[in-house]
Amino acid sequence: MALKDAILPEFDHEMANTRKTLERVPEDKLSWKPHPKSGTMGWLATHVANLPSWATETLGKDTLDLAPDGVPQAPMAPAKSRQELLALFDKNVAAGRAAIAGASDEHFVKPWSLLSNGKTIMTMPRVAVLRGFVMNHVIHHRAQLGVYLRLNDVAVPALYGPSADEQGM
Repeated sequence: MALKDAILPEFDHEMANTRKTLERVPEDKLSWKPHPKSGTMGWLATHVANLPSWATETLGKDTLDLAPDGVPQAPMAPAKSRQELLALFDKNVAAGRAAIAGASDEHFVKPWSLLSNGKTIMTMPRVAVLRGFVMNHVIHHRAQLGVYLRLNDVAVPALYGPSADEQGM
């Protein structure tokens, strides 16, 4: 079995669950945050919607420098509406899926590096980056977004089994 054939079902499943979560983000709570050190719901949801684009970064480039020439990359502006959020997510999922589907096993095992100001933070085979740095990252922040929803009395979707809000899956 080709690596892409092992990765794509998981990618599709996680992206479908992520879309279910993003569909629940209330537009009137985009500036809400649970703590002064936390990001806003709009920032977090936009980050989640953007993360699938990292699959194209991982497969399309050999490195990503978070602070080229010592200058941190500017954060993405938060989406202003649920429609904008979902459009960003859908575009990034489609591009990420196409990148995964088009990659060979040989390409999946080539090294990829995360840098900061030209210094290597980590280097892993691309397949490991897709699982750890891309998909697990999406799952992590999607879970945070679920807490944000719960704290705002928004029904949390059932993802891997029933949620307290959706018993009959």
